Amino acid sequence: MSATIIDGKAIAAELRARIAKQVETLKRDQGITPGLAVVLVGEDPASQIYVRSKGKQTVEAGMQSFEHKLDPDASEEDLLALIRRLNDDPAVHGILVQLPLPNHLDEDLVINTIAPEKDVDGFHISNVGLLGTGQKSMVPCTPLGCLMMLRAHHGSLSGMDAVVIGRSNIVGKPMAQLLLGDSCTVTIAHSRTKDLADVVRRADIVVAAVGRPQMVPGDWIKPGATVIDVGINRIVDDTGTTRLVGDCDFDTCAAIAGAITPVPGGVGPMTIACLLANTLTACCRANGFPEPEGLTA
Repeated sequence: MSATIIDGKAIAAELRARIAKQVETLKRDQGITPGLAVVLVGEDPASQIYVRSKGKQTVEAGMQSFEHKLDPDASEEDLLALIRRLNDDPAVHGILVQLPLPNHLDEDLVINTIAPEKDVDGFHISNVGLLGTGQKSMVPCTPLGCLMMLRAHHGSLSGMDAVVIGRSNIVGKPMAQLLLGDSCTVTIAHSRTKDLADVVRRADIVVAAVGRPQMVPGDWIKPGATVIDVGINRIVDDTGTTRLVGDCDFDTCAAIAGAITPVPGGVGPMTIACLLANTLTACCRANGFPEPEGLTA
């Protein structure tokens, strides 16, 4: 048995095309252009690449991209003042502060200074609470992308048994909430879970988000299950070559699973596409327009 590959690149491209079409309609009919502001503090190379990619895709979707770069030693006061200015700017519908921040800055304080309705990362405590109680919120981009891929593959997820491995605030917990919202039976597993392999073997859906390379082997997977691999880990193989791998051992899992996301090319492309989706949603909500279909949880 060989698993169907869930192509995140293709699903993300289709999503971005739909977003661009809706942005075009919004500009033509309402004279409004959705705007995304990205704030980068410091010179982390991975963050710089990610911010460039976000800016490029924002512009390609027909949106306005506002990039703000601060020095690594920028004061908390200056960063919070910038966020407040962006909160008050009607041209900005989404605000994203690139994480991680330098150690001298309070990440929680910074995130919770962003206006909840402009918090396109979905990390503000108000959005976390709204998601947890099943109300309308901004949803974190990576879990939203995972949900969209699952819906694209399965249609309805109702009644399916899902295991989320990992309990982070960024992926694990919101992913569990989204799966509950789609009527799955959900277990959150983690490093302290007893008999982790047996817990995972029950699952029709496995979402691996632990940040440990190739931690999940194929013999943990129920035959025919769907595996969503959120992990992006750099490893050096026997030949000295650096390559990217997920939290699942792809070859052994793909031999057992019914469907699986590759790394790279699975969840990653969906994260930025969902950031654009959240920005469009935030713009529509801010202006009292109907929400775009198929872009939210």
